[in-house]
Order: sequence, then C-alpha cells, then structure tokens
Amino acid sequence: MGTSKVTYQGNLRTSNEHIKSGATFITDAPTDNNGKGAAFSPTDTVATGLANCMLTIMGIKATDLAVNLEGATAEVTKTMAANPRRISEIKIVFNLPGGVSEKHRAILENAGNTCPVHFSLHPDIKKDITFNWK
Repeated sequence: MGTSKVTYQGNLRTSNEHIKSGATFITDAPTDNNGKGAAFSPTDTVATGLANCMLTIMGIKATDLAVNLEGATAEVTKTMAANPRRISEIKIVFNLPGGVSEKHRAILENAGNTCPVHFSLHPDIKKDITFNWK
C-alpha cells in the first residue's frame, strides 16, 4: 500500500488522496508560476509540512512532559528563488501557550527542530524559526 495517490486534473491543479484515511486536498500552481493560486501550491505544502511536522513532534514530546500545547499556532512564510526555481527560505513563527517552564520550553523547541521534515529538507534551504511563548 502506498502513501498517497496524486491525480493531475488539468489547468495546473492536482488532487491528492491519503490512501490510509481517504483524506484529500488539492494544489494549484501559484500566480507567479502560471497558476490561479486558488489553493496551496506544491511548494506551499512543503513549507507548511515543516510546521506540521514540528508541531506534531513537539506535541508528542509535550504529552510525555504533561504539557498542553493545544491551540498552538505556526505562521509560515515561504520564499522562492530562481535558477533553478526552488524554496530558498522557510520562516515559521510559533505562538505557544504560557505556563511552560524554561526547561520544558527548551526540550520542546529541540524536539521541533529535530523533526523528520527538518532533516529531510535540503540544507541550502534557510530555516528561520521563532518560538513565542506567552
């Protein structure tokens, strides 16, 4: 069994299905690359995937530490470069709950910074990560 099925729908749009759950989403080419920008672009999903992965790994560690991260958010900004066209920088600003000890904050930030997507991205992609604790 594979991970996902991607179908090209035409007009620079894909539909994506997660095989195990049946969950779906679409992508559209961005307006700066001949698209409509009506949905996440493929590179948007990569940048957003980093934030998803970081929060997930932080959530796993938070459970171990009996820390509640529910409601935490991440604001993602992706920067593109040319020749070749690629992601050059991913900026993520995390907004996290208060009442977390300095020790637990350090453990959780380390967990986020060592998530699988972080390690899977090309080292030339700059990762500007900010953790704002209330």
